[in-house]
Order: sequence, then C-alpha cells, then structure tokens
Amino acid sequence: MPRTAKIERKTRETDLRVELTLDGTGQWGGEVGVPFLEHMLELFARHGLFDLRVKGSGDVAVDVHHTVEDLGICLGQAITQALGDKAGITRYGHTICPMEEALATVALDFSNRPRLVWRVEPNGWIGEYDSQISEEFWESVCRHAGLCLHVVCEGGKNLHHIQEACFKGIAQAMRRAVEIDPRIQGVLSTKGVL
Repeated sequence: MPRTAKIERKTRETDLRVELTLDGTGQWGGEVGVPFLEHMLELFARHGLFDLRVKGSGDVAVDVHHTVEDLGICLGQAITQALGDKAGITRYGHTICPMEEALATVALDFSNRPRLVWRVEPNGWIGEYDSQISEEFWESVCRHAGLCLHVVCEGGKNLHHIQEACFKGIAQAMRRAVEIDPRIQGVLSTKGVL
C-alpha cells in the first residue's frame, strides 16, 4: 500500500492543502505565499525523498505566522495519516548535516509523545522571513505527527545556511525513521503501541 496523505485546512486566516507520499522520489510543488519556507520545503522533500505538494494562502499581509503554523499542522497531520499504525517503521532517525559553515545535528522519534527541542542560533531576517518562525513550524509538525524532535545547530553565521542545514537534516533523519524494516513485527515498542 502506498503511504500517502491528503490534508486540507481552512480557517478564517488560512486555506491550505498538503499532499504527501512518504515513499516518493523527492518531487516538490506548491505555493503558499511564503517563498523562503517554500524553498525549505523543497529541500525537505528532496532530501527526504518525499513527494510533497502544498497549495494555498494565508493572511500574509498581516504576518506569515498563521500560514507557517497552519502549514506545520497540515504537514504533521499528513505524516500521521501516511504512517497509519506505524507498523514496521524503524521509528528513530538521526543525522549530522553540514551546510557550508553551519552544522545541524538532528535526532527524532515517532514515539507519539510530541516534543520539540530547538537549539538553533542565531536568528534574524532572511529577506522577508524571520528565521525564528521555523521553530513554530516544527512545533506544529511535532504536535500533529506525534514526533519527538531534537535539532541543534552548532556554529553557523549565515542564517540561510543554518536553516538549510536544519531542514535537510530533519528530512534525512525522518527518511530513516519512516523506513520499513521487514524484521519489525507490529510497532517497535515494548508496550506494543505507540
């Protein structure tokens, strides 16, 4: 069975659609009115080998916050839907991802105990994108995907490089965590459930 999902979210602030295939080839497409985040999601899709399409709009004239947060909600829900009961997944993933002078260490667990530890400095504006909003994005993903995610950026001066190292690192770690291992019967937990 293909592990796919389609999520729609419509509020008074946003109107978003996300389509995700976990076992993809890294295909990307979409537009939500936040160009830098779109760039980061393209990297996420490519390096995770996920097929990802996003479409929609939000009240970006006010601020990008609502669009970014709601897109994180949608992506988290899509991951949950695509994973189903999580039977057979390796569950854990980690990577160390360099990008020029920046180095991001990422570890994650699809434990169904959402938690984000985000130690990414410095923050600031990348064009019209405030890099600290990435933490809000991943917090939303974690809550709605049942994901425990630790991201630590060691070093780095260029804000674009720092964000890129984080998004690529998360993609690579997640790709490993959602892989099916035929030796795993049910879910990888002594409890028998996640």
